Amino acid sequence: MSRSSLLILLGALLLLGSLTHVGHGTDREVIAVSLTGTITKASAELVREAVEAAEQSNAEAVLILLDTPGGDLDATMRIMEIMDRSTVPVIAYVHPQGAKAWSAGTFILISAHIAAMAPHTIIGSSQPVRYSPTGSEPIDDPKIINALSALIAERARMHSRNETATTLFVTANLNLNDETALRLKVIEVRASNIGELLAVIDNRQVATARVTVRLQTRSIPVSHHATSLRVLTLSVISDPILSFLFLTIGLYALIFGLASPGHAAEIVGAFTLVVGLIGLGFDVNLGAVVLISLGAVLMIVEAYTPGFGIFGGAGLFCVAVGSLLLVPLQRGRWLISPEWYSFFLMLIGAVVSVLGAFTLFMVYKIVQARRRRPITGGLIGETIEVVDEITPDKPGYVKYRGEYWRAHSNSTLKAGTTGQVVGKEGPILIVEPKWPNVNDS
Repeated sequence: MSRSSLLILLGALLLLGSLTHVGHGTDREVIAVSLTGTITKASAELVREAVEAAEQSNAEAVLILLDTPGGDLDATMRIMEIMDRSTVPVIAYVHPQGAKAWSAGTFILISAHIAAMAPHTIIGSSQPVRYSPTGSEPIDDPKIINALSALIAERARMHSRNETATTLFVTANLNLNDETALRLKVIEVRASNIGELLAVIDNRQVATARVTVRLQTRSIPVSHHATSLRVLTLSVISDPILSFLFLTIGLYALIFGLASPGHAAEIVGAFTLVVGLIGLGFDVNLGAVVLISLGAVLMIVEAYTPGFGIFGGAGLFCVAVGSLLLVPLQRGRWLISPEWYSFFLMLIGAVVSVLGAFTLFMVYKIVQARRRRPITGGLIGETIEVVDEITPDKPGYVKYRGEYWRAHSNSTLKAGTTGQVVGKEGPILIVEPKWPNVNDS
């Protein structure tokens, strides 16, 4: 082989090696997604999008960063199903330091291919709770407890984790910090940050839905999945607090709009009401709908009938009680901490009180305005004081209740006398002498 041929072959090998190295460095990545706050349908859609993006781009793994008090059970089970079917390894990491993954968050952590926690983080408190406007209490129904216990225990067995401890999350509201969770083999990794986590799990073997993958995560780039407009919109309307606010504001705006048409409040109210219903998944208490409808009718009747009081007050009471009944209190639907739900209930009570009082005040003002006599009709027949001499050819000023009005008359009225309003032409009053006029000379 000639020297030139050898140089060409060597150059080709170097170029091939360089291309191979660059391709490996740029194509492989970890796609991260954050689940903070309440777990909702939007959370499930966000995880689905991230997993699909990872599968399409041949990413090394999906990293779910958890900091949540819990959330909707249906959304949680949907996330668990997505992870089970993923061909890309899913890493759940309770992050940052001091974060928590209670209730639904614990279910997600235990269902991931790799479970990790940052220092000083907490998991557990997964027993379902029955909520009511007066408080909360644990659900002891064996059917619900056994189902959730079996679900989380099976996920722990699937990933070779401590089944006994995970069962106690549900049956005894067990809580574990990161050190204890690692010692009891509830999780595999304890890491201070994402870089340390990826270095620790490097070269670890993970069984996904279809294949067994050996992770190559040391020094790999991490890209955060961009939330789509659809998921962003869904996250806003499906948040329990925001969806209830939308629903409540929509109800009161609709009532105000129907009581006072022409201000577009009924259009805004109807739109906001529909958005709130979508956020709640149309899972609405029938009794609440009946009470709210009755309250709306009573408040509208009040706006069109004389005498403010009984109809308006009863209507407001029905709307307030119906609004409280719209709170999602279904047993077994929520896996969320009692502390979060207590805050939720207090916020709901405050919103209903403030909006109810505001709506009552606005309806009262509308009723007052509608029952006030028109200014023209109110002036007819009223007594006025003549300020300037008024003749058929010379208008002048008169005073009515401290206000000066320009006036015209077909008779002569001297200054200082009294007269009577008999009509009105625009801003000018039509006046005549008031008989008998004791002040008239």
